[in-house]
Amino acid sequence: MAEIRIIPTLTVLDGGLYRTIKFKNPKYVGDPINAVKIFNEKEVDELVLLDISPKPWSDEDFSLFKRISCQAFMPLAYGGRISTIQHVHRVFKAGFEKVVINSIVTKNYSLIKEIAEIYGSQSVVVSIDVNKSLFSNKLTTFIDRGRKNTRKSYLDVALKAEACGAGELYIRSIEKDGSMNGYDLNIIKEISDAVSIPIVAVGGAGSLEHMVQAVDSGAHSVAAGSMFVYQGPLRAVLINYPSRDLILSTIHNRKKK
Repeated sequence: MAEIRIIPTLTVLDGGLYRTIKFKNPKYVGDPINAVKIFNEKEVDELVLLDISPKPWSDEDFSLFKRISCQAFMPLAYGGRISTIQHVHRVFKAGFEKVVINSIVTKNYSLIKEIAEIYGSQSVVVSIDVNKSLFSNKLTTFIDRGRKNTRKSYLDVALKAEACGAGELYIRSIEKDGSMNGYDLNIIKEISDAVSIPIVAVGGAGSLEHMVQAVDSGAHSVAAGSMFVYQGPLRAVLINYPSRDLILSTIHNRKKK
């Protein structure tokens, strides 16, 4: 069985660390560089930095990215505001190993192929955000930080991303974002049954049991944001990360049953 990665996801807005619920109402929870330093000490598998700023990139942004990458002792993935291969070049130059692309995917699948040809499939991750349509209640793919309904099937997007050379898929239910009440297991299973590339479950984790459920449903690895930033029922801000051995033993023991 391939090694399961446990991936903290840091959401960044205007240089600060934030958390959202259903992609709305960003709440400031601290400094991303301090969070990276803490995760270094806890020897996390990988970090994903998701930049949700609506503004165009600036030199100040890249200065922050470089400071973060200089502090990180684990592989880094960056997502947010990527729409051209030039953007990808700058992200890798800043010290990141992977790019996570979302909004541009349904407009320009060829970008996936271009990144894969230059940097390898392992460097390009496609993030698929799923939500219900306002009027039909049908689950479809959303982009632009969850604001725009593409009306495209998330299965079709996943299959096209795989065909174009994506090395990995991040699958997230917007309805579950920040809820800490579990991943959307049905979506994870549907997509995992349809594609052969690894899937990372994102959005909704609040316990190790939720991570086990995601792996049971077909996820190859799991990611979480709020679970690693908040502590207790009142959601006090406390960067935390359970023992990696505890996480993996919990998942592996469950899978043996």
